Amino acid sequence: MTGNEDFLRRQSEIIDRVGWAVTLVHPGADDTDDNAPFAYTVGLTAHDHPELLIAGLDPAIAHQLLNDLAVRVYDRAERFTNGQRIGDLIAGYDAVVIDGTPTEQLHPGAAVARYGQQVRVQQVVWPDPQGRFPWDAGYAYPPSVQPTLQRP
Repeated sequence: MTGNEDFLRRQSEIIDRVGWAVTLVHPGADDTDDNAPFAYTVGLTAHDHPELLIAGLDPAIAHQLLNDLAVRVYDRAERFTNGQRIGDLIAGYDAVVIDGTPTEQLHPGAAVARYGQQVRVQQVVWPDPQGRFPWDAGYAYPPSVQPTLQRP
């Protein structure tokens, strides 16, 4: 069994037990500085909801935020919509949900492997300390810190 096959098998076991899994993607040594870490869910598609993705945060934080949101989808049947503000995810700040399709930079490979190229994805976008988002004038970080699937 290859490393990738073993990873997908273990991920399937988590999805069978919990309902979803969170996959973390770290830029490799060969990646450019333009590649941000990101995390995404795998398993929400089976519950008729797009997979969720967060880019540019510490992996442990992204993992926890995605688990918090997945519980809302899986246990409470909550659905997120394009442009929706989520005020109770990040203390003191709103996050915004945007619909999109996987990109080369934000590619949820395990979700694509499980559900195919047409997998639906929603990105949870976080603001800078002043509450501005990557599409707002004056956003405090360069685009490479938090790449986005698209604008809301």
